Amino acid sequence: MERTRLPALHAAEMLTWGQLSSAVLAESKLIVLIPNRAKPGEGSAVCDCQTILSTTAQPAQPHLIRALGRRDLVLLFVVAVFNLNVVPSIAANGGVTIWLWIISLILFFWPQGIAVIELAHRYPGEGGVYLWAKEVFGDFHGFLSGWCYWTNNMLYVPTVMLYFVGVSVFALGPSHAALADNRTFALIASLALMALLTVLNIVGLGVGKWVNNVGAIGTFIAAAVLIGLGIVIWIRFGANITAADFRIPANPRFVLNSFGVICFGLVGLELASVMGDEIKDPSRTLPGAVALGGVLSGALYVGATLTILIAIGKNVNVLQGIVQAVSQMAGRVGIAWITVPFALMLSLSIAGIGSAWMGGCARIPFVAGLDSYMPSWLGKVHRRYTTPYPALIVQALVSSLLVVMNFLGAGVQETFQKLLSLAVVLQLVPFVYMFAALVRFSVRETEVRGQYSRATLFLAGASGLLTTILGITLVFFPAQQITSLWSYELWMFGGTLFFVGLAAFFFFVYGRRKDLKARRFSRAVPEPELKRL
Repeated sequence: MERTRLPALHAAEMLTWGQLSSAVLAESKLIVLIPNRAKPGEGSAVCDCQTILSTTAQPAQPHLIRALGRRDLVLLFVVAVFNLNVVPSIAANGGVTIWLWIISLILFFWPQGIAVIELAHRYPGEGGVYLWAKEVFGDFHGFLSGWCYWTNNMLYVPTVMLYFVGVSVFALGPSHAALADNRTFALIASLALMALLTVLNIVGLGVGKWVNNVGAIGTFIAAAVLIGLGIVIWIRFGANITAADFRIPANPRFVLNSFGVICFGLVGLELASVMGDEIKDPSRTLPGAVALGGVLSGALYVGATLTILIAIGKNVNVLQGIVQAVSQMAGRVGIAWITVPFALMLSLSIAGIGSAWMGGCARIPFVAGLDSYMPSWLGKVHRRYTTPYPALIVQALVSSLLVVMNFLGAGVQETFQKLLSLAVVLQLVPFVYMFAALVRFSVRETEVRGQYSRATLFLAGASGLLTTILGITLVFFPAQQITSLWSYELWMFGGTLFFVGLAAFFFFVYGRRKDLKARRFSRAVPEPELKRL
């Protein structure tokens, strides 16, 4: 059986992929099989003359150099966690969200760090939250965790496309900003960008190092410019927010949704699960790196949120809030010309990040082992470009369909919020398993087997688990951009049940039928014939 490695994913690319990097970077398990396919541990195979991706085990790989020190990991974690795209939708709920950031950092982010360190220690090299769930709770829970980790990207990628539309119109000049709220323009532009990025990923350009680096560098420049201008405005003119803006509003209904989005913005530390072999003295380096990375990420999030509130207050456009704030602050200090190049740079950054997300999440099912339960054709790769083109096309079609569905009777900002909210639910499901694993360890084990004591595991697990469940629950409360409560709840409950139900179908029905066919095939074909396949 001939085996051909896919082109290696450069380590620098993980910096822009955030939380999906933990799946993509487990490339030691990602191979191309020609001409047949076998499940790990089975001597039989299903004949398939097309090139496909698989998680079939390989011979031992060379040891990686332990080159990552604390400073490297801190930078890596900050890039993985910090997501400027979600800040405007959170800032739109006012100064009270600052307290939500602090609460989430204490009750969700720190426990996440403990969970990642503990689970990475117990299951070194396993590759992520999906396999942790499988090891601790069983096959279906591992599949569901990986499935939710994958499918949330089908909802999140369209929000990146809409965010691109909102920002890019500023590159035409502030007078064109209203185009972002034009449903027809936003729909056509976002679908066109999605199609373009899909094609680029199929021909292998979308995962290029240069595209992803544009996303990472652009995001940090945007954050630096935004916060820097905020500091200048605060020093020269003072802040237009008061202590009253940080109080809990009389009707906190709209604020509740932002708590789940904040938790969504703080995921990403699971990246450490695939970096263990490259970290210098992981047991000593990881805890400090997680702590410092959390402080810096939290400072960036709080600083960006405060800057938007200082610049434009709560009346922020969730798609244009960053450029809005920069435009208004730049005008006050006499550098209004910076708005157009800033918008252009941020647009390219968003396109780069969107490309990385699309290219990366297409590989998640096969790295996570989901391919054993899904149609084999989904794992085919292009013979010339060696990219998973069926998976990319399916993702683009599903994402496009979800965008069109939500644009029926809803505005651009409302569509953005609906897609983002359901993405939050699916993204947080694997973290329910991750924190529940800590609670399970603390209750069932009588002695310390990992990095932390039973008390620490219980406190971190219980805190993270309750906060995650709370974040999932509260995101079902509509944000202020939602105009129809019943359509929002139908979308949230219906979408959650649909994706979870589809996971159950693939695992319990389709996957078992596929396995049964493979076993029948192995009994029908003599062993010498199988070897020749």
